[in-house]
Amino acid sequence: MIRLLVKKLLDDMNFRSGKKTTLNKVSEETGISRATLNRIVNVPGFKTNTDAINALCHFFECTPAELIEYTPDPKPDGNKEVSQHADKQ
Repeated sequence: MIRLLVKKLLDDMNFRSGKKTTLNKVSEETGISRATLNRIVNVPGFKTNTDAINALCHFFECTPAELIEYTPDPKPDGNKEVSQHADKQ
């Protein structure tokens, strides 16, 4: 699963600056709707586009590697590989 670390970056920004930056401010500065930001923060695996990723990287002054986290999805049926299911007829 791919996850955007907006909440973590926002918390880090607030801690470093001593100021409270809200998702509303992120929305205003990036042009990403508040509803989309809420989904990015609260919905695991929410899909967005590269324009949003670019805007968030610009806002947080970070690289995509600092914004994006990858966690492998669990394999179905325990240890079986997904490709094994496709070979069955």
